[in-house]
Amino acid sequence: MTNARVLILEDDDLLRQVTAERLEREGYTVVTAANLAEGRQQLEQQIPDLALLDIKLPDGEGTELLEELTRSGDTVCVMMSAHATVSSAVGALRAGAVDYLEKPFSFDRLSATIKGALERTRLRREVRALRRGVGVGEDMVGSSPAMQEVFELVRRVAPADSTTVLLEGETGTGKGLLARSIHRASQRAEGPFVNVTCSALAESVMESELFGHEKGAFTDARTMKRGLVELAEGGTLFLDEIGEIGLRLQGKLLQFIEEKRFRRVGGTKDLVVDARVVTATNRDLEEEVAEERFREDLYYRLRVFPIRLPPLRERPSDIPALVKTFVEEFNRQFGKKIRDIAPETMAVLKKYPWPGNVRELRNMIERTVLLADGPVLTPDMLPAQLAGGQPSREPAVELGTEGLDFESLERSLLEAALRRAEGNRTEAGRLLGMSRHQVRNRLKKYGLEE
Repeated sequence: MTNARVLILEDDDLLRQVTAERLEREGYTVVTAANLAEGRQQLEQQIPDLALLDIKLPDGEGTELLEELTRSGDTVCVMMSAHATVSSAVGALRAGAVDYLEKPFSFDRLSATIKGALERTRLRREVRALRRGVGVGEDMVGSSPAMQEVFELVRRVAPADSTTVLLEGETGTGKGLLARSIHRASQRAEGPFVNVTCSALAESVMESELFGHEKGAFTDARTMKRGLVELAEGGTLFLDEIGEIGLRLQGKLLQFIEEKRFRRVGGTKDLVVDARVVTATNRDLEEEVAEERFREDLYYRLRVFPIRLPPLRERPSDIPALVKTFVEEFNRQFGKKIRDIAPETMAVLKKYPWPGNVRELRNMIERTVLLADGPVLTPDMLPAQLAGGQPSREPAVELGTEGLDFESLERSLLEAALRRAEGNRTEAGRLLGMSRHQVRNRLKKYGLEE
């Protein structure tokens, strides 16, 4: 990319200066920062095309900026460290970095890494621009009447890019993909798509993560931090699992949606952000409103344009196309050469009710392709529980003649899940098939709330 803007976040003065001079000679526009605070100041002025981020910094870790930049959209990040380990490299790549440089590194390696990363950015932007002309649902498969109705609703609402949209449907139906389709088909397609899974944010930090905080707002607020709402400026803010937001924060979110104004935690002035809000839920928000766990005014503000995604069991005619799409994907990923799916195999797949929906189907195809030996997927390659066409419903606990103490059993399962999840309620909920909200209610019920 000609004249790309590069941010160098490095506390070693000599390395920072030498690297900047080398990249400027190669035609890049370079800005530098010696710590997180200076890095955030640079981001306030302009978002870079690429960021070179040192992990260990005087006031924190470069991964903090990595998380903000990867959420914001087009910036690609390369991490640097003099203390590289396999785990730190893997962690950085999982967090969104495109590469990892161990210091000291050669400038030839640095130059090649930057060129490769920026080429990925260029291609990504071109694909995104092309997708705007392709239309709705390019990442989704569905020729059934139910899905065509969904796509038609998206075509109608996408251009109205100030209208809030609520995506409703079971887990695994593709609400996240549909939210991206709405973004790509809107006038905001060139802006960022900021994806927030509300259940993954602890209640104690959710406000700061969403709306940011000022320096000194609380004990660990050593620097100012922009929130996810700010990072969505000019684009789309997607709030998945919206039902997990607590009542207190729901009021602040409602004010932002209605006025486009908010204050950072500890702030004294209003900030204005122009971002479309798309939300999703797998819960019955009407019931949540009735139980006074969700604000009625926020519910109706979010539900200006609701779209329900049907579960896979309601559109079995889409299963063959989905299976073929996933087989092609995992053929490429695993270097396999599966050419066909036996009719008997497809019959089994269409009969199964798929309680986990498209996500469960995709995961099953990934496993099957990985283990497959021949060029044709046959029924014997499928997991055993699919053969009967029903998910296994054998009870995990033996029900004796005297019955059992259900509350004691539930409490013991809750405690076991929390131990395995090391206290993480979201992970404990996943192990139990519950939401974080349901876990929290049961902790209160059994007096386990800390």
